[in-house]
Amino acid sequence: MKIVILGGVAAGAKAAAKARRMLSDAEINLYTDDTHISYSACGLPYYIEGNFEDYRMLLVRSPEEFEAVNVHIHLRHRAVKIIPCCKQVLIQDLDNNKVELVDYDKLIIATGARPTIPPIKNINLKNIFTVRKIEDGIAINEKALKSKNAVILGGGYIGIEMLEALVKQNLHVTLFEYSDYIMRHFDPDMSNLIYEQLMSTSDGRFEIYTNELVTEFSGDNNGVNTVKTGSGKVLDVDMVIVAAGATPNVEIAREAGIEIGITGAIKVNDRMQTNFEDIYACGDCVEENLLISNTKIWMPLGSNANKEGRTAGINACGGDDRFHGVLGSAVTRCLSLTMSLTGLTVENAEKIGYEAVFVKVTKNDKVGYMPDVNNITLKLVADKKTGLLLGCQAVGTGDADKRVNTITSALLAKLTVEDFFKNDITYAPPYSPTIDPLLNAAQILLGQLEK
Repeated sequence: MKIVILGGVAAGAKAAAKARRMLSDAEINLYTDDTHISYSACGLPYYIEGNFEDYRMLLVRSPEEFEAVNVHIHLRHRAVKIIPCCKQVLIQDLDNNKVELVDYDKLIIATGARPTIPPIKNINLKNIFTVRKIEDGIAINEKALKSKNAVILGGGYIGIEMLEALVKQNLHVTLFEYSDYIMRHFDPDMSNLIYEQLMSTSDGRFEIYTNELVTEFSGDNNGVNTVKTGSGKVLDVDMVIVAAGATPNVEIAREAGIEIGITGAIKVNDRMQTNFEDIYACGDCVEENLLISNTKIWMPLGSNANKEGRTAGINACGGDDRFHGVLGSAVTRCLSLTMSLTGLTVENAEKIGYEAVFVKVTKNDKVGYMPDVNNITLKLVADKKTGLLLGCQAVGTGDADKRVNTITSALLAKLTVEDFFKNDITYAPPYSPTIDPLLNAAQILLGQLEK
């Protein structure tokens, strides 16, 4: 059995490791145009922030460790063309530009995603960075230690995490978001709350501007030194982080006739199988099924990629594993503020066709006399007709993420608000008020539904 894997960060490396455990005698070759494999790209902002000095802490498994179990790793090798009719892949060695045809019995595509580069004048100047690969993290870290002022383009997860990282490295940071609000995965009212809570802790260390489009960079041989915006703002900078979203790497798949889904990522079934029986795909290049609504979503997260890589590896070896989908669960932090959500927002629920009702409460995350008590704001969403829980958003300096994690189980079990209100959630003063904020929100929401 010849198994070829294209891509080697989270999904590809996971698929390779699982395939080796499944078939001890399979010939497994992994090709990646990267210089590293099996690393935590999600950890890059925390390396840049200074939580640890050695970037190698981000590496999960080395090429040598894979080679020790007879998984052959080919760094700086790019897949140029997939030829399904011949079961071959054309591979280019980026160091000498030589190309070769590689045969496969099973192919696993884990080509990931790339940062979206907006069409801004002079965006190729030195010291304008994206955050995706190990080399990006090293270069940003080195430049940050020599800089005073930075600009970030984009107020999504990466932008917000990089805001924290650079502020903690004592840079003054200006973040520009072109849309009406930052963290657009949340409902607008929760995004506005995120903005307000962040700005309340700024102390002049950073600014956040929405509805602001960067139009031009200026600089010299030393790199970027000026940022201009559509409203006329001109800022002197030492470095720029472009965090304007990501794009799935699907071009090679599309050219081979592999079906692309409505999200723009590769379409797969619950076995991570494409429309070609012997070709699987996983990770940031594929779309997922959103379980709460049975609709399609593209959610490039390391947690999803690992699960999908495992399923692809098992099934490429003749097994029968299923990855049914995701709930849209996510969490991040910026300075002392946690932002988390799962399921559907009100906005997305209404787009799909639900008649959404919601409640928003702000409560202590533990008993008020505890020294580390903090506030969290919860927004609980349900379907008016059925009472079915649809989603939850949580923002605050308290334990927001554990409340969202509780709701994920409720969504998976398809509980109604009434069902969930019967939940026996743990209580002790260091962990929760006597009535947990989730139950308080559910009680109010249940009252609305009964009306």
